Amino acid sequence: MITKSKLILLGILFGTSFFPLQKETPSQKPQNILLIVADDLGYADLGSFGGDIDTPHLDELANQGIRFSRFHSSPLCATSRAMFLTGNDNHIAGMGIQGRREGVVGYEGYLSERIITIPQLLQTKGYHTYMAGKWHLGAEPQHHPGQKGFEKYFITPQGGANHYNNFGILPQAPISKYYESEREVEWPEGAYSTDFYTDKLIEYIGSNAKDGKPFFSFAAYTSPHWPLQVDEKYWKKYEGRYDSGYEKLKRQRFESLKKAGMIPEDALLPPSHPNVKAWDSLSPEEQKMEARKMELYAGMVDNLDYNIGRLIQYLKEIGEYENTLIVFMSDNGAAAEDFYYEDGFKELIRENHTDAYEAMGKPNSFISYGPQWAEAGSSPFKYYKGFTTEGGMNVPMIISGPGVENKGSINDSFLTLLDLAPTFYDLAEASYPAEWNGKMVKPLLGASLLPVLTGKQQAIHADDYVFGMEHNGYAMLRKGNWKILNTTRPFQLDNFQLYNLSTDLAEQIDLKDQEPAKLQEMLGEWEKFTNRVGIILPTPTAQNDN
Repeated sequence: MITKSKLILLGILFGTSFFPLQKETPSQKPQNILLIVADDLGYADLGSFGGDIDTPHLDELANQGIRFSRFHSSPLCATSRAMFLTGNDNHIAGMGIQGRREGVVGYEGYLSERIITIPQLLQTKGYHTYMAGKWHLGAEPQHHPGQKGFEKYFITPQGGANHYNNFGILPQAPISKYYESEREVEWPEGAYSTDFYTDKLIEYIGSNAKDGKPFFSFAAYTSPHWPLQVDEKYWKKYEGRYDSGYEKLKRQRFESLKKAGMIPEDALLPPSHPNVKAWDSLSPEEQKMEARKMELYAGMVDNLDYNIGRLIQYLKEIGEYENTLIVFMSDNGAAAEDFYYEDGFKELIRENHTDAYEAMGKPNSFISYGPQWAEAGSSPFKYYKGFTTEGGMNVPMIISGPGVENKGSINDSFLTLLDLAPTFYDLAEASYPAEWNGKMVKPLLGASLLPVLTGKQQAIHADDYVFGMEHNGYAMLRKGNWKILNTTRPFQLDNFQLYNLSTDLAEQIDLKDQEPAKLQEMLGEWEKFTNRVGIILPTPTAQNDN
């Protein structure tokens, strides 16, 4: 008879894990969970995905884990956060739009009581819960992380902030506010966002490191979100790298993504958004400024990778690295907004910021890299953040940790941010209840990734699995490889296009006329989805992301 001890010995001898992603036992500490979210990071930025920016720590994380090439977020910051922190649709979670519609269910502008958050449920299993960075799920203190299960936190409640000080960049927050565990606090003079948020997470994890309890830590970084600001030592190494322009970078990344195995060899490169000017049409001065934008962006990603390395090194120092599941992802596609030139935003921004070339990257500078560089960041997909196209939603994800099999591999199965919460609950052996604090809650919509992480399955969703997304009129719904897409406002059913992503990853061939039966099937699914999650579609007005 083969005993458990013999199996473990065989696993040691032959390098095989017979007990991946271990379940909690009296003699074994439950696994920690570290969720790292980059803000507006493009699909093609990371070295392990085929990008040109130096990301050695994330590349090593990929070597020790799994890269997911078809992981889908929502197309915007707040809606993504609402979805991955709850395992539910953004409307059910209260964030139907990045803002609020007073008195409209599903559009409260903060996390509703129809859901349970990851930290809330993990606390019932003895987890410490920490976060640092961007919240974006309710600006008022009664809607802050402490009310949603986070034990310790340091946050900016808004969707964007200066990376060095509290100078406001959004009309709703002329002075950026910061909160630490229920208290309003000042931003530390001279601190840089990514460095400081990392310091805070290390502090929080260390505060209870010896009590034997597991932790759930959410590193909610605001990098590389605009304004593009970072110390010179991070961006100088990229000086001159992007002088050939964004169109060339888009093509280069497209080819390097193929070489890295992230996209098929027969993939097609989609044309750029109509808002993108041809590089050759720019003056030499404009080209010089554009190249610097990308240098700054690369420097921010480089610094982000450095700080993720700091987190990993700290976990190793305290003996927790081998017991921590690490999930890294971007919250949406690359960002194209440039509010320095947009009415309603520029008035406040220009009070304390400049777009002068000499100041670029400094605390008084406000620079965005716009749709032109976002197109390169989203290569090989169509468009970028804000759109329900693949370029707005297909984002990088890496998972590494104890029991993760097939290290260094790429998983091409369709996954979404709704699958994270069920994964964490499965790992912690936490059952999702039908009732919370005396109120009925909606059931989870995703599925646990543990079968994929342990190598037992290649996919967790069947071919008839339906995933939908709507934000202020932009919409999509996917069933298997089929997708209907609407990027026209105001929303009308007739505007839906039909794509087969198995042969058209770039969403270039609308099949609605050739496949009328499939279109009707997908529209039927859209109606069911709309009713299930509570989408309300008045004639929408354009909503800016923040």
